[in-house]
Amino acid sequence: MVTLKYQAEVIDENCTGCKKCVWVCPTEAIHMQDNIAIINDDLCVSCPNCHGICPDDAITRVERAEPKEVRVPVEDVPIEDIHDLCRKAHMHPKQWHCLCTQTRVQEAAAAVLKGAITPEQIALDTGTRSGCTVYCQMMSMRLLEAAGHKLEKPEKWRWYPTTQSLWDVPQEVIDKYAGYFLEEDKDVFRKF
Repeated sequence: MVTLKYQAEVIDENCTGCKKCVWVCPTEAIHMQDNIAIINDDLCVSCPNCHGICPDDAITRVERAEPKEVRVPVEDVPIEDIHDLCRKAHMHPKQWHCLCTQTRVQEAAAAVLKGAITPEQIALDTGTRSGCTVYCQMMSMRLLEAAGHKLEKPEKWRWYPTTQSLWDVPQEVIDKYAGYFLEEDKDVFRKF
């Protein structure tokens, strides 16, 4: 569970309509209206992206009137379905999906199994991507691709390819560096 205590807020008189905030928002919470950024408070996960990229200091973080708790109850999804998806994604259910929010892969997998089909939806369901927004983005993409969802990067958005895992290491490299226990490490992830 993630508790969102803050939200982004636009200082209208400073906004020049550059749209940089729109392209970095991990939950599609920002759109432009009359050349001014508008933030949907229900979609904001209070990440540092919009106010960090704004060249005009037009976005700030403010405390929410009421903290917002977001989570996907793992117990609402059959554990074997979660495990199956994690195996396909070559991820362990207990490994970190989002380091900043301390969200485990099993919760993000549950979000996918309950209907999330984009990284933005996983972020809204779990609260992930409210910190650095990089590591969990790649983890979300790996889960979604394992679930059979074809992802298309929105124009000008900052999506990065998924990180490599043990399963992406070519066999000739594994053979060459046998002392690094790459095959043995795969067994650790297979034991759930």
